Amino acid sequence: MFSAHAGGYDAERRQIVPCFDEFYGTAAELVGLRGGPVGRVLDLGAGTGLLSAQVLARHPRAQVVLLDGSTEMLARARENLPDAETVLADLRDPLPEGPFDAVVSSLAIHHLEPPDQLALYERIPAVLRPGGVFVNAEHIAAPTEWLEQVSRERWRSAARAAGAGAELVALADDRMGLNRCVTVAEQLRWLRRSGLQDCDCFFKQLHFAVVAGWRAVLEAL
Repeated sequence: MFSAHAGGYDAERRQIVPCFDEFYGTAAELVGLRGGPVGRVLDLGAGTGLLSAQVLARHPRAQVVLLDGSTEMLARARENLPDAETVLADLRDPLPEGPFDAVVSSLAIHHLEPPDQLALYERIPAVLRPGGVFVNAEHIAAPTEWLEQVSRERWRSAARAAGAGAELVALADDRMGLNRCVTVAEQLRWLRRSGLQDCDCFFKQLHFAVVAGWRAVLEAL
């Protein structure tokens, strides 16, 4: 499905993610929030490299590793970020060897079933360096069914205001039916369960949220 839309993916993002700049910008900002060099960054479900491009704008010397399950998406990513390393893999596969200063993801992990999402969260700290951060810019579920309906309708209005036509809104709406989203509260519980610290939600608007947690600098033996 995503391979079929690789060509127009970037142009559509600003229309169907009406909070695009703050959403992606917050995620990229968190990569360097604690200071220090940012050398290696792993982008899970990287698509065309949108989030990594934002990270590189702030950390131009970083080496990014783009992991995605679509050859077409990775081909577009190589056009956008020719110096990046690309890895064709499923998010349920073993992760590339670390250590990474940051592991990031945007609008990707929610395509897994929740048990597989949690399993991925629990594997991420092992490839982070001490003090490294995991940032997930994600499509999240509302806490109640009514709030989910309200959030979806508010998103439709915002997408139309951002220039999305009726066909694009309907297509994105249909794709959301395939999502396996969880709430922000569940995301934070998973981060803490994986052993990360200082876990929080740093941005939330409509059904878009950015959550993050850091691997401890000093860990108990």
